Amino acid sequence: MTPDEPAGGWEALRAEAVAASAHAYAPYSRFRVGAAALVDDGRVVSGCNVENAAYGVALCAECGLVSQLHRSGGGRLTHFVCVDGEERLIMPCGRCRQLLWENGGPDLLLLTGRGVRRMDEVLPDAFGADDLG
Repeated sequence: MTPDEPAGGWEALRAEAVAASAHAYAPYSRFRVGAAALVDDGRVVSGCNVENAAYGVALCAECGLVSQLHRSGGGRLTHFVCVDGEERLIMPCGRCRQLLWENGGPDLLLLTGRGVRRMDEVLPDAFGADDLG
């Protein structure tokens, strides 16, 4: 295991994301998404996308993941993976990159189609709580 690899390995974390995607509610787009992350205390949190007829207020998988993070005790995300319904790695959208930044910070590691990348690479010059004031 490398220093960038989560406890249990990337494949185990990816399997959690795949399992989450099976619970997605995507009757409109048919685009199922699952996400999973490791928390700094060793917990794994996950989420799936949930659509509704008012398209713009659908919930991304990362929203459910961050809700589970806080509901189950908080902490910081350390490793993250997101997949579609075909089990392919996908990148979080811009809104979700912001959610991940605020709950994992610049050091959060993401498994992407281009390898492992830090959050500050996928959301450079991020705006965060330190900018409010």
